Amino acid sequence: MTVLDHSRTSATRPTRTPVGSGSGSGSGLLLAAVVWSGSFVVSRALHDSVPPVQAAFWRWVIALVAVAPFAVRQAWRERALLRRHFGYVALAALLGITVYNTLVNQAGVTTSASNMGMIMAAAPVLIAVFARQRIGGRRAVGLVIALVGVLTLLCKGSPAALLRLDFTTGDLWMLAAALSFAGYSALLRRKPARIGQLPFLLATFALGATLLAPVYVVSLVTQGGFALSTGTVGPLLYVGVCSSAVAFFAWNKAIALIGPARAGIVYYLQPVCVALLSFALLGERTGPLQILCMALILAGVALGASGPVTARR
Repeated sequence: MTVLDHSRTSATRPTRTPVGSGSGSGSGLLLAAVVWSGSFVVSRALHDSVPPVQAAFWRWVIALVAVAPFAVRQAWRERALLRRHFGYVALAALLGITVYNTLVNQAGVTTSASNMGMIMAAAPVLIAVFARQRIGGRRAVGLVIALVGVLTLLCKGSPAALLRLDFTTGDLWMLAAALSFAGYSALLRRKPARIGQLPFLLATFALGATLLAPVYVVSLVTQGGFALSTGTVGPLLYVGVCSSAVAFFAWNKAIALIGPARAGIVYYLQPVCVALLSFALLGERTGPLQILCMALILAGVALGASGPVTARR
């Protein structure tokens, strides 16, 4: 039985498979969480020096170069499969590569790295919804609690601001990014089993960069380029190699082994990791409101992701 067949079969009945089950899935998820936490900090650090679209484009060009030596031969052997499932691969590239990371970079222009990490912590519940899981009473309560935490963070604790839709633009960009990534993660459950992980990464990276290319040209014309220095090249290499090639491989493999909902639990760690990194590297401080929102979001996603996992066919 293939990995895909197993995931679809097990999705029809409750399962209590722990996050760490599978061949190294737990360590892969931990690696992805820590590395992606650093990418939020990098996106915030680059907001004054590299336009968001240009940062996203070069991230995926670097990722493509990093993964190509390991994936080209296998991708060539599977080229017929990739062509047959081109629509699926293109949609995955659009959501997870082109849209998600561009929105993260755009969010970093006007919101803090800590806020980005906390809003992204709502992803497990969003992934559960997009993966078409049945939401029982406990999961519904968790969803509401996490949503209250996100909305409180967006409106800075002011109900009046919520009614006026007076949010920080960057927070809204980050919320849109979380929705995009949740859709991508849920979509991975449908990946054809015969397409290998490395060819899939190579194809999505290439398509994602291609889709970004026209917008990149517009950004160059309207905003100009950016200066090459250790302060720009170093962070771009980090997000290209570590946050893209390495972390996406670990994340996609974990989802193939244990499913998107269980893999999504890793986001419990991100608000803490991002807060510590942003304090150490950027000097950002976490105030009482952010701590309250962090507690609400983490409590909500913990409650929402607990219990058996059941999907709707």
